[in-house]
Amino acid sequence: MDLIYFQQWVLKEYNIDLSAYKSNQLHRRILSLMSRVEVNSVEEYIKLLKKDPAQKQKFLDFITINVTEFFRNPEIFDELSKKIKSELPYNQGLKIWSAACSIGAEPYSLAMIMDNLNSRANHKIIATDLDSTILQKAKNGEYVLSEVKNVPRQFLQKYFEVIGDKYLIDSKIKKIVEFKKHDLILDNYESNFDLVVCRNVVIYFNQDVKDKIYKKMAASLKKGGLLFVGATESIYNYKEYGFEKASTFIYKKI
Repeated sequence: MDLIYFQQWVLKEYNIDLSAYKSNQLHRRILSLMSRVEVNSVEEYIKLLKKDPAQKQKFLDFITINVTEFFRNPEIFDELSKKIKSELPYNQGLKIWSAACSIGAEPYSLAMIMDNLNSRANHKIIATDLDSTILQKAKNGEYVLSEVKNVPRQFLQKYFEVIGDKYLIDSKIKKIVEFKKHDLILDNYESNFDLVVCRNVVIYFNQDVKDKIYKKMAASLKKGGLLFVGATESIYNYKEYGFEKASTFIYKKI
């Protein structure tokens, strides 16, 4: 398989830099996709992606790892809520970034936490992802039971309307979140965030790219701001990025 050629084509066509991903994992994922559609070469697969929008979307979903749910690892979100209360000026309104937000479950989880802490403060959550189709689903705010299974019962009653088998996010929570297309590897980062949440994404990247992302995230945070990472993403060299450890998966910019 000519992985380099395919990477170059994807960068040119979709503006996605596959060289940032761990090569062995990426190779397996692409071969798996090709075997599902019964193509035997990169050239054949490229032809399929060009002519079949559904296959193109499957490829983008598979590569950009759209696996998410509300309050993923609930006990860690409980810890985040405590740290927001103890470390951040939440009564003044916080600026938060939910990076690689997928279908919106994570930024809406954050919005519910913030509204519950102080519904009168002017909180702003910027939620970004690489995939335009996924961002549209996020903006719609419609979910199924499996996606909301971790939502605390009081939040489910307060912030969702149930219509048939759909759980619709409350418009009040929607207004807190602004969705934007953004590439963690190729694009510039906004600044002055109180909290950056980037979970279960960086694990797929090689070490050089991880270093660049964490440095840029540190620069995007205010002094005293928090970085919240995934349950498998402990940052062992956090001091190199200007952080101290606030909790197991939460780091504070010093």
